[in-house]
Amino acid sequence: MSFDWLNAPCAQPDAALAEAARAHQLQLTKPPGSLGMLETLAIQLASLQRTPRPSADRVWISVFAGDHGVADEGVSAFPQAVTGEMVRNFASGGAAISVLARSLGASLEVVNLGTVNDPGEIAGVRRAIIAPSTANFCVEPAMTEAQLQAALAAGAESVRLAQAANAQLFLGGEMGIANTTSAAALASILLHEPPSSLAGAGTGLDPAGVLHKVTVLERALARHAQATRALEPLRCLGGFEIAALVGAYIAAAQAGLPVLVDGFITTTAALAAVAIQPEVRAWLLFAHRSKEHGHSRLLRALDAEPLLDLGMRLGEASGAASAVPLLRLACALHAGMATFEQAGVSTA
Repeated sequence: MSFDWLNAPCAQPDAALAEAARAHQLQLTKPPGSLGMLETLAIQLASLQRTPRPSADRVWISVFAGDHGVADEGVSAFPQAVTGEMVRNFASGGAAISVLARSLGASLEVVNLGTVNDPGEIAGVRRAIIAPSTANFCVEPAMTEAQLQAALAAGAESVRLAQAANAQLFLGGEMGIANTTSAAALASILLHEPPSSLAGAGTGLDPAGVLHKVTVLERALARHAQATRALEPLRCLGGFEIAALVGAYIAAAQAGLPVLVDGFITTTAALAAVAIQPEVRAWLLFAHRSKEHGHSRLLRALDAEPLLDLGMRLGEASGAASAVPLLRLACALHAGMATFEQAGVSTA
């Protein structure tokens, strides 16, 4: 196992199909641009999917779960056992993303990368165990090189499975107590900004809890201040599930599979993926603006305009799943509306 595959070139969006889709939109029975982002979504998907009739019917959702050593610092309102318990809940169909996936007719894959409270073998859960949790990054790097390689590869494997299922759209989700702390640390070092501008309430910290979280992050960033090159920020401050998302996003871009990015944690993974492979950015659509403090800053850094702003902050890919119907509507309008000529409608 190595990191070499990360450097393989990404697929290129089809500029000619984007232009053809744009020209088609101008012929539809509406004022130009009057459907706003629904028009640009259809154009973007036509380019990414390399087809004049884009579709979001076949959706693949991978939820990556992993525990974090930094939970030892008391940065979460929930106990660490919840991660393993939620893996079981995902698989049994009781979690929000489970309900959303069923409603969308989407394929839902749950990947256990390592939990302190290991639920064991569960039908519907792919075990890709790396360790019970990352290390406490206030004390040492979160991952070894081998662990980082394994996490990245687990994400790439999910994309391979999505391709085998002929998916048209990839959604990544995450579960891991204390992972907003890890994401804030990673975002802080990637953006060269203080953790106070990125750390939020996570699962429900009160103001004192957020202040404590910032203090923990400041300690961690002081320890890993030199971890600025290549994969070092991800290795030193990331989580197994965050690294898996990074691997998935890079693999999806290499494979030419469009990605719908969820909230704060997945957008941090997207930022890390783009830092490693800038061409990944073209393959990313952004579902929603999370209520989690710091997400808007990440979106600005990626020049991203999200589709929804519903005050969500659950994770699990729930925000991304909630935006899928908009993509489907954009595709339906692109394919189903009459042109001015077909409808006999005057253009002037």
